[in-house]
Amino acid sequence: MMQTIRKTFATVGISAVAIAGLLTPLSASAAPPSGPLPPVSPTPQSMTRAGSDLNVPGRVEIVVDDGTDAAALAELRETLSEHGVDRIDERAEATGRAPLTIKLGATSRADIEAALGDTEAPKHAEGYALLADASAGPLGTVALGGVDAAGQYYAVKTLDQLFVPKDDGGYRIAGASISDFPSMPLRGTIEGFYGEPWSHEERLDQLEFYGDVKANTYIYAPKDDPYHRDRWREPYPADKLAELGELVNTATDNHVRFTFALSPGNSVCYSSDADYQALATKLQQMYDLGVRAFNIPLDDIDYGRWHCDGDRATFGAPSARTAGVAQAAFLDRVQKEFVETHDGVHPLQMVPTEYSNTADSGYKTALRTMDEDVVVMWTGEGVVPQSVTVDQAKKAATVFGGPTFLWDNYPVNDYGNTSGRLLMAPYDKREAGLGEYLAGIVSNPMNQAAASKIAIFGVADFTWNDEAYDAGHNWSRALDYLASGDAATTAALRVFADLNHLAPSFGAPWQPQAPELTARIAEFWESWSAGDKAGAVAELRTYAQSIADAPEAIRTGTTDPAFVSDSSPWLDAAALWGESTVELLDAVQARIDGDTAASDELAASAKATAAQAAAVVVDPPDNSWGKAKVKIADGVLDAFHGRIGFTLAMWDAGDVVNVAPNGTATASSTEVPQFGAKNVNDDNPSTRWASGYSDDSWVQVKLAEPTVVRGITVNWEAACANAYELQTSTDGTTWTTIRTVDDSTCALDVYTFDESEPVQYVRMQGIDRKSTWGYSIWELGVYATS
Repeated sequence: MMQTIRKTFATVGISAVAIAGLLTPLSASAAPPSGPLPPVSPTPQSMTRAGSDLNVPGRVEIVVDDGTDAAALAELRETLSEHGVDRIDERAEATGRAPLTIKLGATSRADIEAALGDTEAPKHAEGYALLADASAGPLGTVALGGVDAAGQYYAVKTLDQLFVPKDDGGYRIAGASISDFPSMPLRGTIEGFYGEPWSHEERLDQLEFYGDVKANTYIYAPKDDPYHRDRWREPYPADKLAELGELVNTATDNHVRFTFALSPGNSVCYSSDADYQALATKLQQMYDLGVRAFNIPLDDIDYGRWHCDGDRATFGAPSARTAGVAQAAFLDRVQKEFVETHDGVHPLQMVPTEYSNTADSGYKTALRTMDEDVVVMWTGEGVVPQSVTVDQAKKAATVFGGPTFLWDNYPVNDYGNTSGRLLMAPYDKREAGLGEYLAGIVSNPMNQAAASKIAIFGVADFTWNDEAYDAGHNWSRALDYLASGDAATTAALRVFADLNHLAPSFGAPWQPQAPELTARIAEFWESWSAGDKAGAVAELRTYAQSIADAPEAIRTGTTDPAFVSDSSPWLDAAALWGESTVELLDAVQARIDGDTAASDELAASAKATAAQAAAVVVDPPDNSWGKAKVKIADGVLDAFHGRIGFTLAMWDAGDVVNVAPNGTATASSTEVPQFGAKNVNDDNPSTRWASGYSDDSWVQVKLAEPTVVRGITVNWEAACANAYELQTSTDGTTWTTIRTVDDSTCALDVYTFDESEPVQYVRMQGIDRKSTWGYSIWELGVYATS
C-alpha cells in the first residue's frame, strides 16, 4: 500500500501541472530551465524556485548519520527506487563519486546547514527545510533537513512530489527551496462515529494515507467497539490487542500519533478508586503496546445522574456543575498519576459533555479548574457546524480555559440527515487564522473510510497551512490523489463527487448539492428560454453522458480500489441517473424534431430507468441509519427530471414554469422558526419547512394570481409522509383534493394534472407521518404553462 500511495502522490503533483501546460519536456541530457514548480500538498509555508531542475541518475549517494530518522530514510530509498535509481549508497560523508547527492538528517547538522544555504530552517516542531540545487555536484545536491524526526520524514514526503517525468521515461527533481512547518500541532482524524467501525485493514490504509498528507493524529474512539465504551473496564482480549499493536506500529512508521480513547462516562464512578485503577490498567495495557497519547471522551452521556452513591457523597446532588467538578477531579488524577508518571506520554485529551457551543455554564466553569495541560475538544458552534470562525475559537478558548482541539464533524455520515449519502464536498468554511487559536483539528470521518479521504485530504492541508488553504484547489488535488494522477479517472471522479456534494447539518446544509450540475441545468433553462432549445439539449446531454460514463471509468480506471468498494451503490445509482437523463434529453430532442412517438418511447424508458436509480439501496449498510435508498444529486437531478416531464406532457400548451416562488407560503405549524413556511417555496433546495408533530399538519402556497395547475412536486426531507393529500382552492376556505398519495417516494414526488380551472391555493395536507417527527419539505413546486 505504501508503494501505491507514494506513486499516486508524486504523479498527482505532476499531472496538475502538465495538464495546465506549465512544464516543457526536455531531453535526458539537458538541464531544464526554470519554470513553475509542481504543486505540493499540504501547501508549504514557503516554496520558491531555486534554479534549474536536477536530472535523476541511476546512482545516488545519501549522506546520513545517527540522527537520521529511520522511517524517513526508508521512504527516501523507496521513492528513489520508484523513480529509476538502481544504486543507492549510504555514506557518513559525501564522496562526490555519485552523480547526485542527497543529505538527510537534522537541520542542525553542519553539512545540511551548509547545503541549505539561504533556505531558512524553521524552528517549529515537525518543520523542515528542503533545497534541490542543480549547481552543486555533477548533477546537483538535495538537502533534506528536519527540525525533528517528523520534520525529516515530511521533507522526504515533499521531495516525493517534486519528481517530474521526462520524455525519455526518466525523471528530474524540480529545483525548489522550501521552508515549511505546520500551523497546528494536532492534525488528523478521530474515528468517533456511530455504526460499523472501520475494519483493521481500513485503519492500516488510513494510517499510511495520513503519513502521505502529513497528518500526525489518529484518535481511536469507535463508538461501537464494546471495549471502548460499554465494557471499558475490561482489558482487550489477545486477538484485539494484537490488532491494536499493529496499528500502533504502523502509525509510528508514518509519524502518526496513535491516540487511544477510552469512554467511561456511561457507567463510571468518578470518586471510586477502583474505577480509576480499572481505567489506569486499561491505559497501561495500551502504553505497553507503544501508545503515548490518550483521550477520555465524556460526550453523549447523561450528566444529570450519578452512577454510584459515592459521587453524591463526594460532589453533591447531580447537576451540570457538579458533573464538571467530578470530571475535572477525575481527569486531573489521570493527568497527574498516569500521564505525568509515564515517559513520553503527551498531555491528556478529553471531550467534555458540553462540547458544541461557546456559551458559558456551570459545567464549563467547573471544568476550567482542571489541570491546564489537559487538552479540551470542542465541535464548534453546533454538533455539525455550518462554519468555524476565529472569533468562535477565541470564545471557546475563554470558556474552556485554553486553546481547544476541534473535533470537526465532517464528513461523518452517521446521523439521520445523512441517510443514504456519501459526503464528498471539499473541506471548507473554516476560517484562515484558526491555527493561532486551536491546538488542532481532527475530522470525524464517514463509516466509509476510503471515501472519506477527499475531506481528510482537505483537513490535512488546512491544518498544515490554514492561511494559504484554497478549498477548490485542494478538492482537485484530492480527486487527483484518489485517481493516482490519471486525468481521465480524475475527471470521472469530479463528476461523481459533484453528485455527492451536499453537506448536511442539523439545520440547513452548509454546502450545496451538485453545484456543477446545478450550474449546467441553469444554463440549460437560460438557453431554452432564449429559444435555443436544441442547443440547450445538446450542451446538457454531453454532461449527462459524462454522468452515465463516470461510474465505469472510476471502476476500471486507476481509482483507489477501496474507494470503489465504498462507493459501489452510489456508483450504480449514478450510472442509472446518467443514463435516464440522456434518454430524457433525447426524448426532448425527438419532440423538437417532431417525432412524438419516439419522444414518448424515450420518455417512458427514461422514467423507468430513473425509477431503478431511485430504488438503489445501501445493503448491507455500514451506517447506523441502516438499509437506505441511495441519494444522488437529490433536489437537483430529480427536480430537473420532474420539470422536463411536465414540459413533455404539456408540449403543445407551451413551456412549463414553477409559479410557487412568486406566491406566499403559510402552514398550520412550524417546528422551529428557522424551518418556517417561507422555505417551502423559496426556490432553494437547501432550506426546508418542518411542521409540528401532528399528522394533520399542512403547508400551502397562495399563488400570485389564479393559475391552471399542470403539475406539483413535493421534495421531501427524511421526515416525510406515509399518506397525504394534494389540495387546491380558489378562496383558501373550500378545498378540493386532486390527488391522494399513499406511496410517496420520500424523496421527490412528481404529479401531473389535467385541470382546466384556475386556482389560487395549493396545499399539502398531511394524513399520516412516517416518523415521530413532523413533516419536512425542501420545496413545494407548482407548475403551469407559460
